[in-house]
Amino acid sequence: MRYLPLNDADRRQMLDIIGAGSIDEFFSDVPVEARGGSFDLPDHAGELEVERALTAMAAKNRAASAGPFFVGCGAYKHHIPATVDHIIQRSEFLTAYTPYQPEIAQGTLQYLFEFQTQVAALTGMEVANASMYDGSTGCAEAALMARRVTRRKKHILSGGLHPQYAAVTRTNLELVDDQVIIASPDVEAGEDPAAMIDDETACVVVQTPDVFGNVRDLSPIAKAAHEKGALLVAVVTEAISFGALKSPGEMGADIVVAEGQSIGNPLGFGGPYVGLFATRQKYLRQMPGRLCGETTDAEGRRGFVLTLSTREQHIRRDKATSNICTNSGLCTLAFAVHMTLLGAAGLRRLATLNHEAACKTADALGAVPGVEVVNKSYFNEFTLRLSKNAAEIVENLASDGVLAGVPGGRLWPDDPKAENLLIVAATECVTDEDVEMFASKLAKAI
Repeated sequence: MRYLPLNDADRRQMLDIIGAGSIDEFFSDVPVEARGGSFDLPDHAGELEVERALTAMAAKNRAASAGPFFVGCGAYKHHIPATVDHIIQRSEFLTAYTPYQPEIAQGTLQYLFEFQTQVAALTGMEVANASMYDGSTGCAEAALMARRVTRRKKHILSGGLHPQYAAVTRTNLELVDDQVIIASPDVEAGEDPAAMIDDETACVVVQTPDVFGNVRDLSPIAKAAHEKGALLVAVVTEAISFGALKSPGEMGADIVVAEGQSIGNPLGFGGPYVGLFATRQKYLRQMPGRLCGETTDAEGRRGFVLTLSTREQHIRRDKATSNICTNSGLCTLAFAVHMTLLGAAGLRRLATLNHEAACKTADALGAVPGVEVVNKSYFNEFTLRLSKNAAEIVENLASDGVLAGVPGGRLWPDDPKAENLLIVAATECVTDEDVEMFASKLAKAI
């Protein structure tokens, strides 16, 4: 059978080499409930029947543009100019992959170089790489980088860090036997991460705006970290906020990680997205991924090269800084194109529209009996405390045509305090009519 080339002897030989006694032992790190099992699917069906079945399944989805949409929590609905799709679909961009041969990949290298310049400017840092897979894996890479820089193995994750980012980071760090301290969810931003830093701390990871929408001043945390020889990793899940808020670099961050989906990239059922990663010049050699640089050729003409690329394919293998295997090239290009179209003034204006939309939404929802706006500050996302279970409210409103946000119980299923929390995002795509409909439906549901 062409797709099942291994026999039992082959499998036994492979298991012996890696030191596993059985297939089950090989997959011991995978939870038992996630291994195999049977699926309720027919053994076979014709192409037409499969197409009909999948079409019916797809029809159950509700597109973000189908009505009022207030879902965020790390993935945001923004308007993407038609120019972005037009440019990234040009054949020279669609077919380009990793620029192993710089002399024939100048276009790819140049847009990656421009992207790096944009990210460095947005984050207020001195150097940025040519992207990560997404924000969460970038966060894990930042913690691993802090480990290399400080030679310490203790990491503090703020209670305002997106729990999925925290989970990805913890998974990576536990594989190298590091200590990971994850603070409790901090809806009112009352925690003091600085107080948790000691002489064994490699880094403290803080998100702003945090998962609840609170805007945080990182300056005192950065000062406390530096006094103890630790690094501050700043995380941003909403890239549009760079147009309104003080940059993490200005507040003293050592590494900045962000999700770039908001600029140029659609929601896309959760991906593909693009991770932004920036740091200080002095930490350049410890930065994961790759770095594109500008140079001149033998005739003095401007050109671009891969300046830094310590990957496993590039000789170093297990000694590589990171095992990231590629950058999110097409998503990076979409980001760079959209950012170029906006410019600095356009980004500031777009950020203003987002904040205005959030203010209108918070005012309208906060006036509903049984609803409390928790935040003292926010950009385009905030948290409501409801008098009823938030997940049930979300389901009721979804059936009524409004996608109301992310219930806290979905992110913290084991925390009873999260059950009545609803995280709401309002971008430039939200209209006054959307807000009015949300408020009236919410009042009815409560």
